[in-house]
Formats: sequence, structure tokens, C-alpha cells
Amino acid sequence: MSASVVVFAIGNPSRGDDAIGPVLIERLADWLDAEGLAEQFELVEDFQLQIEHVLDLTGRQLALFIDAGANTAAPYTFQRCAPSVGIAHTTHELPPEAVLQVYVQTEGTAPPPAFVLCVSGEHFELGEPLTAAAERHVGEAFDFLKRLCLEPSLAVWSRTLLPTERSN
Repeated sequence: MSASVVVFAIGNPSRGDDAIGPVLIERLADWLDAEGLAEQFELVEDFQLQIEHVLDLTGRQLALFIDAGANTAAPYTFQRCAPSVGIAHTTHELPPEAVLQVYVQTEGTAPPPAFVLCVSGEHFELGEPLTAAAERHVGEAFDFLKRLCLEPSLAVWSRTLLPTERSN
């Protein structure tokens, strides 16, 4: 049986604050192991979302996409996402909504409820480390992520949305 929650961490560890997703998923993996929760979660790390990630959604109760955002409100945003035709020039780079849409098209059914945790970043240059601001944002996002993982349910995650995000 597969884990009930899949967590995607998107980002390139070699591109400054784009490493936010990989840094968070590494911390999450260690924390889940220490808490005895690892079997409930499958963690998927990649540079970018691709059409093949649709397969990782099968049989899940929840999906979470973690990524860095250049124009994201600090320290992070958390919102529900729904299937939608994404704006991408190739099938090698898709937003979460497009992955969910491909799931609908290939599986003929609704995907699991999905959420996006987008953490504010500033600099994304090749060879740069995380900025000090990104380090702070990662710390705050990780505390939030732990709370989500302690209660992985649609009802609880939906209640954590800000009032303006609930309408999205």
C-alpha cells in the first residue's frame, strides 16, 4: 500500500533560494522518521514538475507541492490548488495545477486534494547559497509543515488557509 500523502519538493539545490524545496524535504524526511510518521508520507524531490509525476498521485488522500517563489509574500503562502490547463512551453516543466489536470485526463477521475506551500525566495542564481532571508522563511515554513504533517487531513489542511486563500 502506498503512503496516503505525497509531498513534492521542487527546486534546484545549486540555484540559491531555489533550493528551498529540497532543503525543506530533507528536514521533513528526518523529522518524519524521528516522529514515526514516515510511512504515511511519500516524499518526491525533483528540479521541476513533469508529466510523469501524475503517477505519484495515484491512490493518495492528499498531495502537497513545496516550491520557492520569487514574488511570494514572506515567509510563505499556503493554498489549495485545482486542476487547470497550465501555461508551459514543453511537457518537461509543469505547474502543480497542470499536473493535476493531466491526472484528470489520464485517470478519468478527480485527483487527490492538493495544496501548494510556496516559500518566499529572493535570489536564484547558479552557484549561490540560500539567502539569510530564505533561511528564516524555511524555518517558519518547516514549523508550519510539521503542524500539517501531524494532522494530514483535508479538513485540517483546509482550516489552515487564510480567509483570502479559502476562496481560491
